[in-house]
Amino acid sequence: MSPAEARLKEVQSNMVPGEWEQRVNLAAAYRLVAYYGWDDLVDTHISARVPGPEHHFLINPYGLMFDEITASSLVKVDLDGNQLTQSEYSINPAGFTIHSAIHEVREDAGCVLHLHTPDGTAVASCMEGLLPLNQTAQLVTGDLAYHDYEGIALDHDERPRIQKDLGTKNHLLLRNHGTLTVGRSVASAFERMFHLERACTMQVRTRMLGPTAYPVEKLVIEKNEKLVSDPDRSELRSTKLVWPPLLRKLDRLDPSYKT
Repeated sequence: MSPAEARLKEVQSNMVPGEWEQRVNLAAAYRLVAYYGWDDLVDTHISARVPGPEHHFLINPYGLMFDEITASSLVKVDLDGNQLTQSEYSINPAGFTIHSAIHEVREDAGCVLHLHTPDGTAVASCMEGLLPLNQTAQLVTGDLAYHDYEGIALDHDERPRIQKDLGTKNHLLLRNHGTLTVGRSVASAFERMFHLERACTMQVRTRMLGPTAYPVEKLVIEKNEKLVSDPDRSELRSTKLVWPPLLRKLDRLDPSYKT
């Protein structure tokens, strides 16, 4: 029996059905964010909803680097910020504000992923926001919302405005702050963030080349946006096509995320 399998048997008794699998996937997302260089010391955060009727969710222990996160180290909290699992660490209070806002009102929010990358924050800080300059951006722009900056997110009164601005969209640019994606699963939130971050990087590089980007016909933009508008199709692609090879990559690099 592998250490991960032994740990699985050990923790199942005090977890709801499906929680351990969610923990493993969320820990994998933290490791992948570190692998792609999207992390920000111990800051930024990813959450995943615990299966069941309660709006409990898992989030990182505040004080671990993303490449240290494991399935068992994740902290379970409720919508009032109460920690439901023992940990020597607390949680990031700004992370709680942002993630609890979305988990409270979005039944489909299986995972919420938030970053502060240089290119993502640069585009979020520009008046023009993200433009459909290329194919990758067009996978995002039809499902993109914006939220104005109100300072470090410690004020719970900001939550209704986050909820209103996000609405039913799955990509959010937090003005002067960073990027955020929502998915039914960890897999779909991660794939959406991959496209959002790459689109931001492409826009930054395009603007560095000069003020004029080669135009794309409006009908072509609409065609591409419609192509990715089916949530069931997107979820299937993320969970069945994209996520399994990413987990295999992690297993080759360091399988300790599963412990």
